[in-house]
Amino acid sequence: MRVATWNINSVGARLPRLLQWLEGAAPDVVCLQELKCAADAFPFEAVQELGYEVAAHGDGRWNGVAILSKVGIDDVVRGLDAGPDYEGVQETRAISATCGPVRVWSVYVPNGREVAHAHYAYKLEWLAALRTAVVADAAADRPFAVLGDYNVAPTDQDVWDISLFEGATHVSAQERAALAELEKAGLAEVMPRALKYDVPFTFWDYRDLGFPKNKGMRIDLVLGNPAFNAAVTDSYVDREARKGKGTSDHAPVVVDLDL
Repeated sequence: MRVATWNINSVGARLPRLLQWLEGAAPDVVCLQELKCAADAFPFEAVQELGYEVAAHGDGRWNGVAILSKVGIDDVVRGLDAGPDYEGVQETRAISATCGPVRVWSVYVPNGREVAHAHYAYKLEWLAALRTAVVADAAADRPFAVLGDYNVAPTDQDVWDISLFEGATHVSAQERAALAELEKAGLAEVMPRALKYDVPFTFWDYRDLGFPKNKGMRIDLVLGNPAFNAAVTDSYVDREARKGKGTSDHAPVVVDLDL
């Protein structure tokens, strides 16, 4: 079974690249983030023609998440119970579903903007709410994982130059501590194997030749429970999907499971 996560950075703008990738990589389950469309505006028909069922959660703004599955979608939950609002809005940043033998969450963690910004406090509150929401699923015997764009680099090695991030979001101690709390809830990271470079970055800015120069960050993560991680046979970042024009600034993270 192949499970993947990809911050698509506008499913409307990237639809040709998404369809091409789905046909080539042939994942069974895909978690998408940053749809930038309302749930009813998702391109259901184009994806369904490739054999995928879709559960989407979006409000037409810059957020939005979805799960695509060839093995069924059941018990869909949209949003976080008791999740925090930002400026009075419950943002569309989380969706979960059972897909065949696995249960997955697709999450798009708030960016945080700046450490002194209200969005940073919101980010920490959101991560705490996520931990509360996933505890029961993490403790279950069935394979379970939380996949998505966490907007947190777990270690200093997960950014291309840590000296450029002093005092910035994505690398702060509080964000990393919030990520560690998810691990205390019974989850552990599935680390992608290195391919071209020692560190498998997942995001590269469009500006300043970020991708060709490998000025990247590893912020798209897969955290699984013991049953999920025990079934992992391979994991990698699909850098090919980041190449060329018209693609997202993130690359998919792919996990193969023996179930």
